[in-house]
Amino acid sequence: MASQLSQSGALSLLLFLTPAVTPTWYAAPRWCYTLNIQDGEATCYSPRGGTYHSSLGTRCELSCDRGFRLIGRRSVQCLPSRRWSGTAYCRQVRCHALPFITSGSYTCTNGVLLDSRCDYSCSSGYYLEGDRSRICMEDGRWSGGEPVCVDIDPPKIRCPHSREKMAEPEKLTARVYWDPPLVKDSADGTITRVTLRGPEPGSHFPEGEHVIRYTAYDRAYNRASCKFIVKVQVRRCPTLKPPQHGYLTCTSAGDNYGATCEYHCDGGYERQGTPSRVCQSSRQWSGSPPVCAPMKINVNVNSAAGLLDQFYEKRRLLIVSAPDPSNRYYKMQISMLQQSTCGLDLRHVTIIELVGQPPQEVGRIREQQLSANIIEELRQFQHLTRSYFNMVLIDKQGIDRERYMEPVTPEEIFTFIDDYLLSNQELIQRREQRDMCE
Repeated sequence: MASQLSQSGALSLLLFLTPAVTPTWYAAPRWCYTLNIQDGEATCYSPRGGTYHSSLGTRCELSCDRGFRLIGRRSVQCLPSRRWSGTAYCRQVRCHALPFITSGSYTCTNGVLLDSRCDYSCSSGYYLEGDRSRICMEDGRWSGGEPVCVDIDPPKIRCPHSREKMAEPEKLTARVYWDPPLVKDSADGTITRVTLRGPEPGSHFPEGEHVIRYTAYDRAYNRASCKFIVKVQVRRCPTLKPPQHGYLTCTSAGDNYGATCEYHCDGGYERQGTPSRVCQSSRQWSGSPPVCAPMKINVNVNSAAGLLDQFYEKRRLLIVSAPDPSNRYYKMQISMLQQSTCGLDLRHVTIIELVGQPPQEVGRIREQQLSANIIEELRQFQHLTRSYFNMVLIDKQGIDRERYMEPVTPEEIFTFIDDYLLSNQELIQRREQRDMCE
């Protein structure tokens, strides 16, 4: 006899087991009960061949018809105990009952069963927002999402007038205020909330046009929107050009009302004229542009310190010392440096030569001769001997940075300066002037 397994709330009995004649040997063709599954099927594979569906070792794959879901083991095997290794049944697929929607209803083609389609509609005066239909799917869930019926009569809203404002001095923004919008509901007079899309009143607005949008909602979720424009203008002066052999540093945006631009000269040049200019409310710059003139070196000073102070934070120094003008290293070094004046000037390097023995010793910066006292003090300060060729590279702060006992190529000097001695501003200028000497 078939035994029937029941499941509380299930729509059908799913597994039937029918007893078979119990043999006395394991090779019996019907060792376990015959396996049947209601609203589904069992596909079995026996070690003894295709005609044996319940012999010892038979394995059965269980599946359900469309519209049903398998509960239990998907695969079972006939065991020596004359029992299957597990049980299963097929339960009919059902979706949960859909909730009712406010001010609307729905009708379904087949209740909550698979493929049932529920169509939504709204009461008079409302329109449907969202999915109009939902279908019960194989996973027991409804397709789409729950729609809503909304009132078609929105509230009334009026925004403030658009406005325009100038940015404050030295700023690229302006603080703008306005009154809240006027809102009224035409139905029950109740406004549930008003939202703002954009900055709050009293915020700082950058240059340009900004759309401020308000949206009002009533109790029935109707909404109405309005918008206005906030426009901020920045008074700007014409763009300043950096001086030849110099550069600019500016506050704020560099060309807006209140911005200050300071003029700087490259090493080896001195500023002549006003140090800075201010962008005025008339959109014109104050003063007139200065110029960067070549630096004048005064060699008629009382000490080496007075000479070196003229180069502080302006130029680097390469002091070349040799025992006499015929020194092979000296002639080789000076020859290479004379062919690289552009690269030296780009890196703000001035060459000082100290050559020979007293009283015929010569010291010079370009064509200008140095006194014997200055030469002696320079040698003592920088520890430069007259006995053999030697050089020292001094940075803009007057610090000894590198020494050379034999000639070096200008490229080696340039690489050292570029890697270790350039300021941030000089790095920027070097990138802009990279091919200037080629």
